[in-house]
Amino acid sequence: MPDGVPIPGSLQNIFREVHDDTGHPVPASGRLERWVAQGVLSMNTIFTTRAFRSGSHRGRGWEEFSDAVIRRLNERRDHLVFLLWGAAAQQKAALIDPERHLVLTAAHPSPRSADRGFFGCRHFSRANAYLRAHGIPEIEW
Repeated sequence: MPDGVPIPGSLQNIFREVHDDTGHPVPASGRLERWVAQGVLSMNTIFTTRAFRSGSHRGRGWEEFSDAVIRRLNERRDHLVFLLWGAAAQQKAALIDPERHLVLTAAHPSPRSADRGFFGCRHFSRANAYLRAHGIPEIEW
């Protein structure tokens, strides 16, 4: 998120869980370049939507595109961590080889659902433990 843009509720909840899980301070902005520079890919199953109409672009091809991205990563990389939050993301688990990668699932971090299993999931420390166990640098969340 660019500076000056309000941080969406889902991202606020992600930052809150990072803080609660790892002790890292909650960022003042929604900028994620630091994560990107460390190799974190954050994506939704659907990449566009009409303003204030979640899921309005469902069925327009984004699902196939996100499936292709996940399949490619699954096939060409080893020891990735997939954080699948929410029902739509969790359906993607079928595309991932759990023998080669870590797959963690939880409720979506949306303000409407975060208290139903996202908060307290400890995905960030669990991801780092997996990376560390495979000789891969941890993410500085």
